[in-house]
Amino acid sequence: MKRMLLFGLGLSLGLLLSAAPSRAQGSVDVSAGYSYFHEGSGANLNMNGISGSVAYNPIPFMGVVGDIGVYHASPGGVSVNTYTFLFGPRVYFKNPSKVTPFAQFLVGGAHGTVSGAPSVTDFAYSFGGGVDVPVLPHLALRPQVDYVGIRDSGTTTNCARVSISAVVHF
Repeated sequence: MKRMLLFGLGLSLGLLLSAAPSRAQGSVDVSAGYSYFHEGSGANLNMNGISGSVAYNPIPFMGVVGDIGVYHASPGGVSVNTYTFLFGPRVYFKNPSKVTPFAQFLVGGAHGTVSGAPSVTDFAYSFGGGVDVPVLPHLALRPQVDYVGIRDSGTTTNCARVSISAVVHF
């Protein structure tokens, strides 16, 4: 678990440092939008929330992204919240069209709270992707699907996140 986190951090840092000479060509994008989060593995909990990301793209086909999410459900009147904070590399698949697909692998953590119970923070990882569909010159719509694994005491809770976000490209 620690190795995976260190690998993700090292890879992200390496990408940033290796692109230092091309800083002037880098770009940044910021996204925010609605997310549906399904927490599985016995919990089978459907949550609604928001997620957002900031990506620095030092080269046209690769970037480093930080992603956060806040999801909520209240089954039977019990308040359940999950917060995710992930980071790692994102690869863009440039093509002749204006639509830009991407894939990413992120690592970090997930913090869970349930009313009346102690909160927990666990290791989390995610892989998935999406596509940026331009709406205006610097604005895009981003549908995205991700698998999220939350590790707790040697077991993994399998989760899925489906998001639709607005993206501003700088």
